Amino acid sequence: MYVVEKKDEHLMGLPAHELKHLGFSEQGQKILKTLAQQPAYPKEIARQLNVHEQKVYYHIHMFEKKGLIHVVRKEDKGGAVAKWYGLVEPAFVVRFKELEHMEKIPATVQPLFEPFIANGSLNGKIVIGSPDPHGPERARARDINAAVDFALFLGTFLNMHHVPAVSIDTDVRQSELAENLILIGGPVTNKVTKLFNDSLPIRFDAKKNIYSTRTKKRYTHDESALLIQMPNPRAQNKHLLIIAGKRHAGTRAAVLLLLKSGHLIQKKSKGIVAHVIEGIDEDGDGIVDHAKILE
Repeated sequence: MYVVEKKDEHLMGLPAHELKHLGFSEQGQKILKTLAQQPAYPKEIARQLNVHEQKVYYHIHMFEKKGLIHVVRKEDKGGAVAKWYGLVEPAFVVRFKELEHMEKIPATVQPLFEPFIANGSLNGKIVIGSPDPHGPERARARDINAAVDFALFLGTFLNMHHVPAVSIDTDVRQSELAENLILIGGPVTNKVTKLFNDSLPIRFDAKKNIYSTRTKKRYTHDESALLIQMPNPRAQNKHLLIIAGKRHAGTRAAVLLLLKSGHLIQKKSKGIVAHVIEGIDEDGDGIVDHAKILE
């Protein structure tokens, strides 16, 4: 359980443990639980709990003084004014230290996501290829399914969401290239990926195959992909996260690896995470449903 408070567009919180009572008597707790159901006046509470009305008034005055309950309405009953009381909130917290920024990035994907999440918010922009014909090859991006799956996965680690978080590659301005960027799709369908391609330790060659500068290997299968997190060569203290397949099946494979096997991602070496991934169709339905790391 966590105690959470929204403060300055961020979520602050602390781990918490639920107490079964607040040190009040059993009768006091019953009165609070009665008011948690709906507002009531003391005489009605006494009738429901089958206790003396004076005892209810005693607890009501104490709870009101402590700020746990308040008057929600008044009504004339037989010449007297009856006050209906209700809880100020349905739950109460006793805090012993200041609230802290909530971070919930699991260790398995922390090497990839940490630069892109700050104070529970996305610290960067996701860029996907345009579905319209564009670029020298008039290509249409088909990575949208993988992009949505990735965005939903990333969203589980965020406390706050700011719009817009996603841009189409054709809409990205020159000034935005010096930011934290998450690029989905290869250089044929995502022109921003193409701008950074020659700087990558694993990149796409002239024939659109994946080439590793480390192992000197080439990967030609449509289901192959690269997954890279590295400093942005266009800006200090900014980073790139690139998820790109030779074809859309490869991009899907890289996202599947994140979702299902994030623990296989290696820690940074010289500030870089770089993998070649291959998608596998295990059930033979023509759709990639599993992924493995080739290097």
